[in-house]
Amino acid sequence: MNPLALSLIELGAVVFSLGLLARLAARIGMSPIPLYLLGGLAFGTGGIVELEGMKQSAHVFGEIGVILLLLMLGLEYSAAELLTGLRRSWQAGLLDLLLNFLPGGALALFLGWGFVGAVVMGGVTYISSSGIAAKVITDLGWLGNRETRVVISILVFEDLTMAVYLPVLTSILAGASFLSGLTTVGIALAVVSVVLTVALRHGHQVSKAVHSENSEVFLLGILGSALLVAGAASAMQVSTAVGAFLLGIAISGATSHRATRLLAPLRDLFAGIFFVAFGLNTDPASIPPVLGWALVLALITAASKMATGIWAAKRVGIARPGRLRAGAALIARGEFSIVIAGLAVASGAVSQELAAMATAYVLVMAVVGPLAARYVEPLVKIVLPAERVATNT
Repeated sequence: MNPLALSLIELGAVVFSLGLLARLAARIGMSPIPLYLLGGLAFGTGGIVELEGMKQSAHVFGEIGVILLLLMLGLEYSAAELLTGLRRSWQAGLLDLLLNFLPGGALALFLGWGFVGAVVMGGVTYISSSGIAAKVITDLGWLGNRETRVVISILVFEDLTMAVYLPVLTSILAGASFLSGLTTVGIALAVVSVVLTVALRHGHQVSKAVHSENSEVFLLGILGSALLVAGAASAMQVSTAVGAFLLGIAISGATSHRATRLLAPLRDLFAGIFFVAFGLNTDPASIPPVLGWALVLALITAASKMATGIWAAKRVGIARPGRLRAGAALIARGEFSIVIAGLAVASGAVSQELAAMATAYVLVMAVVGPLAARYVEPLVKIVLPAERVATNT
């Protein structure tokens, strides 16, 4: 069979399988991310059937998936909301960073993966999944709860932290010198500052530049802009993901809502391929040796996210049930953790053991997070008298 036919058949099979997995995930009430990763493991290196043709196109599609994920994450926030959230949550955000970055970094050092591995694993365990958290909050009817504002503020802080962390990580993975690393961080901070300033003062003009009443023109314009900005960011040694995120922040109002509606199917498609592509490059045989450590790390960081949410909610006067809901909503890890691990693996600067650890960790946390959120409230009602629960939320 010629290579083009093989690639098309494999790509079609993968996309069709993504649809089946997404349907299964919706039916059992969980995030599809673990199933996408398992699908990649099944058909990648060392899997049941190895899709050789798919590997050629998966990398490019995966990069587009990352760009769309971060673009739409940026579209969820305005610059004013980001700054307000930062002022409101910086103390909880710093606690979150300390409690959840250190376990991953410490385990990487203990396992002999060195400084680079520690920086990567720290990021993997630190960042909550905004996508899973948003779905959990919506599905469980928590949108109007007071603790939801606390959760969103912490997620905003994490996203802003990623805007600095990803360029630093890119520099470290490239083996840049200390001076070069400082330059990269300086560029990243300058770009973030400029974009936030432009978004605050001229966000309506940016939105107007990409807006069109014609859906085809609008979709092509915003997608092309995202790819251009991501490419320019990469050329300046700033992560493509950061470039897409910042573009999303600069677009506001009705334009951002329309962009979210038009881009959502594309994001789901390419993000699904991204997770599959990460699984394709991970040998399933490498997971059992690190599974025990992944479970230990999952237990520790689930507890540390709970502690973060409880402390942050308590500071603003939310009662115990709301505090527990805030902590549970933050537990899940997902898209960002895989983005970080994917950057590291693609650079060749870390071992395949780290990729296996990240895969196993995200598989566990993407399942445990929604389950914890779903059952924390019934647990509260058992532990606390019903009338106390009702009056203290």
